[in-house]
Amino acid sequence: MKRYPVIVGPTAGGKTALAISLARVYHAAGRAAEIVTADAFQIYRGMDIGTAKPTSEEQAGIPHHLIDLVDPTERFTVHDWLAIAEPMIADMLARGTVPIMVGGTNLYIKSFLDGMFSAPEPAEEVRQRVRGMEQDERRRLLATADPAAHERIHSSDIRRTVRALEVYLQTGTPITELQKQWESEQTHRPEAVLVGLDWDAETIKSRANRRVKAMVEQGLADEVRGLWEQNLLGDQASQAIGYKQLIAHFERACSLDEAVERVKIETRRLAKNQRTWLRRLRPRDGSIWMRADGQRPVDLAREAMGRLEPGLSDAK
Repeated sequence: MKRYPVIVGPTAGGKTALAISLARVYHAAGRAAEIVTADAFQIYRGMDIGTAKPTSEEQAGIPHHLIDLVDPTERFTVHDWLAIAEPMIADMLARGTVPIMVGGTNLYIKSFLDGMFSAPEPAEEVRQRVRGMEQDERRRLLATADPAAHERIHSSDIRRTVRALEVYLQTGTPITELQKQWESEQTHRPEAVLVGLDWDAETIKSRANRRVKAMVEQGLADEVRGLWEQNLLGDQASQAIGYKQLIAHFERACSLDEAVERVKIETRRLAKNQRTWLRRLRPRDGSIWMRADGQRPVDLAREAMGRLEPGLSDAK
């Protein structure tokens, strides 16, 4: 059974750089390797800067999969992603190619490793009750029913708020409790090895701020404006960090400086939430965790390959 890496870490933590470096290290050792992206927004065409999509220069010579799949007017679910990713990984393994999965969306990673989280669908009366509420009323009820979900789900996130309430009212059990049971399950893909990047909180905050600054300098506002003016951002794509805040600016809800500051805040918040999620994954059997502070991607890649395939590393 050939083991292959599934790279995880907080946003702005260097996952893409590690994936590309790891592919090049495998190639140098005589093994074909291809990158499979697990990101809910990099699947959209035209959403390049704001999703930190690898550039054509970064992708050069390394096949990248599951980016630029659909237009941002379309909805795309984890079920859609799994339907493509699973046979793709199987085909790579059959060809003797190393799949390098690189995360961006933890739900995609978790669902690939352990199967989909399944909560019961609400009865029609429950669905109508929740969807007939104003968002403020939903938030008050959620704070009482499931304080953990209330804290984790942003106040403006109608879809996830509705889902959490529907599950609670249908089952009497908070969705966070059901998710804990799912999160405690061990992988049904033992060949897929988590390769996690560890960062301290202050360093990743600084990196998140620098990433947003760089995106703005690269033309993020122009990218979002172009999509927005052509009505190309659907209800799902428009929720991406960077896009949502700049849309508010274009709709005259805030200044450009305020929008950029909100992007920084939400990026730091995402990084914090991802670090919490990663701590829950740490006990997973066979996983590899590496301190990333001060390390070059190529050195991290060599360490990861050496731990995944010691024989290949020794042979090189």
